Amino acid sequence: MSPTPQRIVCVAGARPNYMKIKPVLDALEARGAETVLVHTGQHYDPAMNEVFFQDLGLRPPDHFLGVGSGSHATQTARVMTAFEPLLDTVAPDAVVVVGDVNSTLACALVTAKAGPLLAHVEAGLRSRDWSMPEEVNRVATDRLSDYLLAPSPDAAGNLRAEGYRDDQIHVVGNVMIDTLFANRERAAASDVLARLGHEPGTYGLVTLHRPANVDDPEVLTGLLKALGEIAAHCPLVLPVHPRAAGKLTALGVPGGIRLVPPAGYLDFVALQAGARIVLTDSGGVQEETTALGVPCVTLRDNTERPITVEEGTNVLAGRDPDRVTATALRVLADPPPPRRPELWDGRAGERIARVILEGGTAAGRPRPTDAPPGRTDRPEWPDHEDRPPRPVRDR
Repeated sequence: MSPTPQRIVCVAGARPNYMKIKPVLDALEARGAETVLVHTGQHYDPAMNEVFFQDLGLRPPDHFLGVGSGSHATQTARVMTAFEPLLDTVAPDAVVVVGDVNSTLACALVTAKAGPLLAHVEAGLRSRDWSMPEEVNRVATDRLSDYLLAPSPDAAGNLRAEGYRDDQIHVVGNVMIDTLFANRERAAASDVLARLGHEPGTYGLVTLHRPANVDDPEVLTGLLKALGEIAAHCPLVLPVHPRAAGKLTALGVPGGIRLVPPAGYLDFVALQAGARIVLTDSGGVQEETTALGVPCVTLRDNTERPITVEEGTNVLAGRDPDRVTATALRVLADPPPPRRPELWDGRAGERIARVILEGGTAAGRPRPTDAPPGRTDRPEWPDHEDRPPRPVRDR
């Protein structure tokens, strides 16, 4: 009798998750696993949701939780209360969460308490900026995870420095690049540049969505000023994220910047590939431009993807308008040479599937807070007064 296939729940909640979960889902299924795709509904706008499923060829989710928007606490709580009974019913061997959105942390918390193995794709990324909700989400998710699936050696180094066991850490490459490479030819056939009246290399592409950039009118005004000065040298195309749409309309945009509706995945890849320069606050765009060899200027004071600066085409500019302008003009005059990190080769999903399916069961492997082999890590209390009190037993 053949063994029962492992049942793996794969979670997606927001647009960046779709590109990350697709190669993992495909690779697990190719190795015979039973997969259950759960969409939390954190992104529910058609422009951020259905279009991407269609472009990616991602099958309809087996379960849609429909949590919608809300504060961080509200959204996280909604995902947890919807995911908990589902996990109890499905009873998987493992759960895969990706990235750093609220759905990632919420499903990780539920999984850790329910008992299945937990795998975190994109583990170990660190911006060192505790004011970013994503940083809190990714750090807490890593702490709960059995498998820490790092996209690059620097991410694995972060995890080792934080004390995780070697058996938890696996450098697997970048799943975003798997999806990018799988769709390059389809994206190249897009007519989006013709629709916008541009030729490759004649425009710049801008994305803005992070709260630190779009929620503060003073910061957004400064960035728009810088973008206007850059647009005098290279016309800019800005697909408008729903978070920023109203604010951009209220402030007005300088000449040379063209606002367009949100782009689907294939159109957006085509826009990136054809751009002379990309200006962004998105972590995923930093990665995709590096893989495409397109110069990128990041409109943030930090990045959790430093490998795109060290081994890619990304330049960190911060948010000061003068510095942003100077950096962009320097990049336009002298673009960085194309470079791609090791293991960004389109096979990260395969490596992830192998780790998860060959890693054992929850009953047969160490869990996240178990000590490394040969260590008990029990504290020695030098004085009885420093010892924690003994628990009081009910009689």
